[in-house]
Amino acid sequence: MAKIKNLMFDLGGVLLNIDYNKTADAFKKLGVLNFDDLYSQHEANHLFESLETGKISEEVFYSTMQQYCETGTNVQQIQTAWNAMLLDFRVDSLKFLDGLKEKYNLFLLSNTNIIHHTAFTKLLQQKTGQQSLDSYFIKTYFSHEIFIRKPYPGTYKIVVEDAKINAEETLFIDDSINNIEGAKGAGLQVYHLLAGEKIENIEFQKN
Repeated sequence: MAKIKNLMFDLGGVLLNIDYNKTADAFKKLGVLNFDDLYSQHEANHLFESLETGKISEEVFYSTMQQYCETGTNVQQIQTAWNAMLLDFRVDSLKFLDGLKEKYNLFLLSNTNIIHHTAFTKLLQQKTGQQSLDSYFIKTYFSHEIFIRKPYPGTYKIVVEDAKINAEETLFIDDSINNIEGAKGAGLQVYHLLAGEKIENIEFQKN
């Protein structure tokens, strides 16, 4: 096994606490009773996947979701429901990244969208004073900006090529087993972060 030189982190469930049920419950209150069938952590229908891969604008997302919601539901209500899953940043984990920078090249790879990106950036600024997640990584990669999402193997390959790193020297950390399997298929070393586990508890390979 190659020596690890690069660490690639997921965001939600790794550095940012999230609760998909809060968004599901919020949309059900807006009349979307089948929201669980439309979206989950592990699978997204065409609308959500299109949003997460930058193929549609937030305006198209809002107008489409209004068709699922009760008559009279406005954009602000949909935005609030969609952002409900975003809780707070794991500040201790973010601080831990600073120590890792001394030994590894750090990257972020997240399935997200322009709406959540705007919301969690504000959360980060309020919580840490940092203007963006760029403060913690050599480079950040968001699905809506690279037009492809995990767990498609091509997602990881795009990042590896753009970052000019070797897949076999890169450890990918994610809380989704689907994303872990995708990374493994792309040749990366992997670590599946389990529920309740934090990156501070990982015994990273010693240099």
